[in-house]
Order: sequence, then structure tokens, then C-alpha cells
Amino acid sequence: MDNVDVVSTHPFAAADVADLLERLDRPDRLWPLFLEHVARRLPCDASAVLRLDGDRLIPLATRGLSPDTLGRRFRLDDHPRLRGILESAEALTRFPADCPLPDPYDGLIPDGQDRLHVHDCVGAPLRRSGGGPAWGVMTLDALTPGRLDGLDGAMVDLARLAMALAEATERRAAAAEPARGFDDRSDPAIELVGDSPVMAALLRDIDAVADSDLVVLVLGETGVGKELVARRLHARSRRAQGPLVHVNCAALPDTLVESELFGHVRGAFSGAVADRRGKFELADGGTLFLDEVGELPLAVQAKMLRALQNGEIQRVGSDRHLTVNVRVIAATNRDLTREVAEGRFRADVYHRLSVYPLRVPPLRQRGAEALRLAGLFLERNRARLGLRNVRLSADAERRLLSYPWPGNVRELEHAIGRGAIRARAARAAEGGVLTLTAVDLGLTDAEDTPPAPNTTPCPTASPPDDLPLRDAVDDLQRRMIRDHLARHDGNWAKAARSLGLDRSNLFRLAGRLGLRTE
Repeated sequence: MDNVDVVSTHPFAAADVADLLERLDRPDRLWPLFLEHVARRLPCDASAVLRLDGDRLIPLATRGLSPDTLGRRFRLDDHPRLRGILESAEALTRFPADCPLPDPYDGLIPDGQDRLHVHDCVGAPLRRSGGGPAWGVMTLDALTPGRLDGLDGAMVDLARLAMALAEATERRAAAAEPARGFDDRSDPAIELVGDSPVMAALLRDIDAVADSDLVVLVLGETGVGKELVARRLHARSRRAQGPLVHVNCAALPDTLVESELFGHVRGAFSGAVADRRGKFELADGGTLFLDEVGELPLAVQAKMLRALQNGEIQRVGSDRHLTVNVRVIAATNRDLTREVAEGRFRADVYHRLSVYPLRVPPLRQRGAEALRLAGLFLERNRARLGLRNVRLSADAERRLLSYPWPGNVRELEHAIGRGAIRARAARAAEGGVLTLTAVDLGLTDAEDTPPAPNTTPCPTASPPDDLPLRDAVDDLQRRMIRDHLARHDGNWAKAARSLGLDRSNLFRLAGRLGLRTE
């Protein structure tokens, strides 16, 4: 569909449509710009474009939703409204304000009043011209019932424009990239999430080297996602249909590491009752991922050099050489140049492994991407806990962005998992929406390091047993407020953040409890 076709199909100004199509050279801006057009033409509080990927929908752009929404992955089985929109034969699907089906965006539209539930929900399936399966969906939401009434024509036109733009992007991408003889989609369950400049550069490097057979050395701190890099390299290579064999070199006992990598023959050592193939043989025709390669003993490194040079291996106890066709990807959080200088790693093996080094940036260098990753983990915990939604409070978002995350993405994932469990145990989910505070996540201004999993932010003293429930709750709140004020030297703003409250709400609560706020 060329520009003239698009303009004739949609009632918007030709300049607007041309501007959108020009953004095909900047795909990262196309969908946000489209949603800006939607916001100017429709009185909705939130909008989103989501792309279908297997059994789930992935947000390409959102407007009016919390930042973590972009990191969420909406499985159709978990979200009946999105499935209904996607599978509908109608141009638009409306859900009444009293619809019992859970809304995927409940609690994700920050409007200043902290209202949790969406009341006006409209969606449109995005289908390719000429029929066929749906490409994705466009959703429009409002907090006020009936706000989108009478706008069906404009919404249908916008949905058609969205699909025209989607088809144009697909054609542009197909023309720019030659046909490939393999499926270049990553495993839907395992992915690298990120759109910061440093991650965009990494993804470009991964895709540039993936289709070659060069040995790749993935470098980075613990928890940054080095295994995900290896999986993406394999999935986008011509070996994608072959095996991806993962070896954790740090977990191999020194006495068995050679057998694990190269195999052994019967009788080679005590307990070798049969011939056994090693990981190099198992990865024949595919990829061998050597995780924590810096932990390999020097003696094994010497034997591995021949495998890296010409694909030749020798089983333990055998005189026969075998040839394997394996692409090697190695990963380490060690500084291998220092290890070489200090004699703990062979220089020749290092140079064979570091043909194409890729460094994965730590989470602290990825800006607001921590919120997008948080969305991925929040959605997983929502499904695991059987809730309508799990979201972050404003104070949790602020602390999540300022915390340095020495354990990187893995630490973030564990913090959200622990926080969800703590929050659910401490209080009921309001309308099925559980809000995680900075205290739940173990992130407060008092410390730069989250507390150990078995610590609790609540005071240890208990209210008297003979107090009525309301008085006992008031007594606990007074003591918690005093405790947090004492921690922060009387600073009400810091105390409010550590309690997971807005400063004004804390003042009102303190006034009701008879605490001085001067």
C-alpha cells in the first residue's frame, strides 16, 4: 500500500499520514507517533498497539500506561479480553463497564487519583489485507464509563491506519533484508528485553554476528543475561534447527570435566561402564555454550584448544580423534585478560575464544529499562499468584530506577518475586490489584542494599492484646510512622517514601492519629 492508498482510505490530513510513513526509517518512533495521533483525536486515557507473537501479545508502544507495561507479555490464555479482541470478527469489540472479565490494564493507568480499574474498554483486531491471521490488536481505554461512545467510525479508521502502517513496516523490512533459510524468531519464552541505546547496540552486534560461525565471547557481570545472548545468537543462526548444548563450567568437578566435554570410552576410569558422548559431540551441527568458561582448569583448556582450532576432539581413554561441527559461544564474568596475565588462563585459548567479544551492559547503565524489565517480572508474578494485576507504587518506581542493582537483572527478578509474596502476605489486593511498595521490594532510602529475604520492615513490638482492632491498627500506624521518622531524622518526605505513601497522604494520616506534623 503506497502513500496515496493510505491517504484515500483514512480521513486524516495527507501531511499527517505522510509524516507517519516517513517514520518507517525510524521504527522506534513510528508506533509512539501513531499513538500521539490517537490521543489527539480520541478522548481516551490510555492506548496501546500490541503485536501477536505465538500465544501472547507484546506491546510495541503504549500511551497513558505505566512505564513497566512495555515489558509485560500478555498471554492470551491469561487475558480473555485481549483474546476476545484478537479473535473477534467485528471491526471493534466493546466491553461494558460492568463486564466481569479482568482488564489487563487495571491499575496501570496513573491518573493522579490512584483509581485502579478501567471502565471503558474498546479494542480492534489488526488484520492483514486479504484476510489471514490477525497481526495484533489496538486497545483504547478510559476511566470514565461511556467516554468513547459515538466514536466508532474514528476508531475503525485508526485501526485501519495502524494495519496499513504495520504492513508497510513489514514490506520495508523484507525489502531491506534478504531471504533467510531459517526461522529468525527467538524462542518466545526466552528473550532479551531492552530498548536503551546500549542494549540497542548490543542487539545489533548480536544480529550481525549470529549468522556466522565465529566463536563469540560474551562478557558481563553476573546476572546481566549472558545466557539470553547465547540463546539469541543460536536462534538467529543457520544452526537454529540444531541443538543448543549448555555447559556450566563452574559446576563441573575437576575429575569429570574432561569426560563431560569430550566423552569417554568404556573402562577409561573407574565407573566408566559404557562409551559416553561428551558435550562437544552432543552439540554436533549446532551450538555449544560454555558458561563460566573462566573456571575451566588449565589442563582441560589445553585439550580444548584443538577442538576450537579444527573441531577435533578425543574421548578420554581413546586414541581415536573425532571431528565435530560445532559453533562455540563462551561466557564469563571474569576479566580474562587479567586471568591470562596472572597465569590462570591460557593466552592461546583466550584468543581463540575472543574472536568476536560481546559485552552485556549492567542494568545500572540501561536507564529506565529497569521499569520495562520489571513489567515482565510483574506479569509473571501476577499469573503465578492468580491476581488481576500486580503493579509498582510511585515510590517503588523511583527507588527501582535509583538503585544500582549489583546483581543486575537476576537481582531485580528476585526482588519483585519476593516483594509480591511479602505484599500479598501483608495486605489484601484491592480489587484483585496488588501494589508493591519500595518497602516490599526491600528498597528504601535508608540503605543502598536490599535487606536479607528473612528481614521485615515492620516494628517488632506488638500492640496490647486487649485493644479493639481499630485502636490496635491505629497504634501500629503511629509507631510505624514514628519509627520511619526517626530513621530519616524527622524528614517527612523520606518517611513517606519508605512507607510507600505520598507525602500529603502521610500528613493526613498523621493528623488523624494525633501526631504533630510541624
